[in-house]
Amino acid sequence: MLHDSRGHHFPGHTRTSVTVNADPSAELDVTGRPLALRPADLDRFFRPRTVAVIGASDTEGRPGARITAQLIAWADRVGARLFPVNPKHERIAGRPCFADISAVPEPVDLAVVLVGDPAEVLEQLAGAGVSFAVVFAAGFAEAGAAGAAAQARLAQLTSGGSLRLLGPNTNLNAFEEFRTDLEGPSIALITQSGHQGRPVFAAQEIGIRVSHWAPVGNEADLEIADFVRHFSDQEEVGVIAAYVEGFKDGRTFALAADHAARQGVPVVVVKVGRTETGARMAQSHTGKLTGGDRTASAVFRQYGVTRVDGLDELIDTSQLFARTRTPLAQGVCVYSISGGTGAHMADLAAAEGLTVPQLDRSTQERLHAWIPPYLTVSNPVDNGGHPAGDERGRKIIDAILADPAIGVLVCPITGAFPPMSDRLAQDLVDAAEASDKVVCVVWGSPVGDESAYREILLKSNKVVVFRTFGNCVRALRAYFDYHRFRTQYSSPFEDVPRTASAAAAKAKRLLSSGKPLSEHSAKQLLRTYGIRVPREQLVTSAAAAVRAAGLIGYPVVMKACGPQLPHKSDLGLVKLGLRSASQVRDAYREITDAAKEAGAGRLEGVLVCQQVDRGVEMVVGISHDDLFGPTVSVGLGGIFVEVFDDIAIGVPPFGAYEVKRMLGELRGLKCLQGMRGQPPADLDALVDVVMRVQRMALELGDELAELDINPLMVMPRGGGTVALDALAVAR
Repeated sequence: MLHDSRGHHFPGHTRTSVTVNADPSAELDVTGRPLALRPADLDRFFRPRTVAVIGASDTEGRPGARITAQLIAWADRVGARLFPVNPKHERIAGRPCFADISAVPEPVDLAVVLVGDPAEVLEQLAGAGVSFAVVFAAGFAEAGAAGAAAQARLAQLTSGGSLRLLGPNTNLNAFEEFRTDLEGPSIALITQSGHQGRPVFAAQEIGIRVSHWAPVGNEADLEIADFVRHFSDQEEVGVIAAYVEGFKDGRTFALAADHAARQGVPVVVVKVGRTETGARMAQSHTGKLTGGDRTASAVFRQYGVTRVDGLDELIDTSQLFARTRTPLAQGVCVYSISGGTGAHMADLAAAEGLTVPQLDRSTQERLHAWIPPYLTVSNPVDNGGHPAGDERGRKIIDAILADPAIGVLVCPITGAFPPMSDRLAQDLVDAAEASDKVVCVVWGSPVGDESAYREILLKSNKVVVFRTFGNCVRALRAYFDYHRFRTQYSSPFEDVPRTASAAAAKAKRLLSSGKPLSEHSAKQLLRTYGIRVPREQLVTSAAAAVRAAGLIGYPVVMKACGPQLPHKSDLGLVKLGLRSASQVRDAYREITDAAKEAGAGRLEGVLVCQQVDRGVEMVVGISHDDLFGPTVSVGLGGIFVEVFDDIAIGVPPFGAYEVKRMLGELRGLKCLQGMRGQPPADLDALVDVVMRVQRMALELGDELAELDINPLMVMPRGGGTVALDALAVAR
């Protein structure tokens, strides 16, 4: 969290080491990190030509027998040749069994390892040129230090070589039998808990197509990012749904999410770790760092990843993305057979930020040809009930969909009254088939066995069916947000600096390992990156302070200056509004006396600064996340930074458009836009400062632990910005 630089000090920074599963041959950014993921031919994983089952069994009652049988069935479905490997058997399930991997007569694409200690087996697989291995065994990083060491050994065995590993602590979900009779784009599923993915897989039973499932387990090698990238390139995949407990590495996820964004494949995620309790559970389950939850949300926002809270929302939002494409208009029309239902749905939609426009006058006139004149047809549209049961119902739906302002029609059916509801459901399905616009139905019956629901709505691959109002409006909000994001998105990795600027060399000379900088030195750091600071001088006597004040111009501010001065204002080490030489002399004496009483140690001196009063106080800073690396924050500053906690986070690299989106998240944006007679602030100058701070974060990541510019005074439009105070901590 960012802190008020005039009142709070930085906490100690602990440096962490993260292994990035990136392509070592890829082009590097300014920090030396690759700009591409390590290649993985996952087509061969999901559609192997040959499969070896290490530790195969057909002994009744043994867990290995059940797994072997499932793998045999899966191999038959995907057209792979399967070879059991077990030195204790000559034949398994009627097939010849081989003593070890070297005895298998063909090159092996995929080896499934069923033995408890897989390290030795992995060495053999690597030596035999196997492409992929799956390790089910648990007791690794999720089990403590000894398990983490064992997992590190597995990672080492697959590092940089041709053998890629799924697991350990994974399961059979990748080898499930998927329905092949469902049409349309599919959901590709990624989970770190097989149980948590089961509801999405089961959604096939209500007509939602699922084509892949990647249970990544502890991610000793293959990780979420590898599968996000792979699924983004599959023509049949319309959306990627993921249950995430923690990321192996933030950079690789960002690279994969960027690839998905460029391919136009939405990613919907449930990520645990919003609370301390959730984070602890995630650590115990998969041995992951959950990372700063706020930072993870920022990364999701930057790359258009939709975050949802529950598995029901994961299903509903994913199916909406899979069955729809770019909206033809931004408006949502609510159509119902009940005025109360329509009003309720429209209210929820508007509260979620959806556009619920009045229908065009000509559309309303057409609707009143079929709907009594005393009923509302402006939006929401109330047909009164009876028109839904005859030929008028389809005409009403077609007229709504023809309105140029409407991109989505939502029909909540809270009362299942055959034949009325059956006719309404069929009309909605037929209209959806004939239209390029989105048709959503909320089926409100708690029973769920009605023919209109089971035989009509769920058998359509065009209509998107929800069971709750809330999930419907939240999914639609995600849908519109994603497609707005897509119109603006450009990959930040294309413009990320490959070499350091001239400013970086100057800045590094100001940083000495592990020590905080004084305010004066921190401002020098800002100057090297072109960030404006007030006129100021560092003085060591009252007489020098008076001379400096005369040169700077009254009024002035005076502050004690030293590398470790927390809570300066609280300790009487800051004096504001000094307008005369006598006030400056008195202030110098009071500051130095107060510093001695506070035990502040030896001062560098006292800063005499230009006083800047007119503007909006903001805070801009750099901190570090264990998983995602350097982060840049911007928010309402001054004394309010901790009171309101109004902060937006960006994870470099990002562009100026992303900075503007960050500012748009702030509750304090109104202060920048001008209110109560105040002029609008210089937003362009603020964006420029954030971009310069991002450059610092990228170039000084190994030298600069944290930076806090607070307050950054944003002047009225055209006036630029002034960094009034700054703290920096070197690594």
